Amino acid sequence: MSKDVINVDGEEKVVREDTAKAYRGVNWAFLSIGGFILIAAIIAIVLFLGASGDGTIESPATIANTNAR
Repeated sequence: MSKDVINVDGEEKVVREDTAKAYRGVNWAFLSIGGFILIAAIIAIVLFLGASGDGTIESPATIANTNAR
């Protein structure tokens, strides 16, 4: 069995290679999800500020009401 070293809470631990790969995979998954949430939040903020930049926020309902008059 192959051994590998991972860093947990500032301590180096010797574990099996498959355990080390799983540990790193979980870390990458958390970072990827966090990055996705951060990018989605930035896009939502930019779109909201762009829509409210002229002082009015037009929803589909308000557009339909103004066109019906």
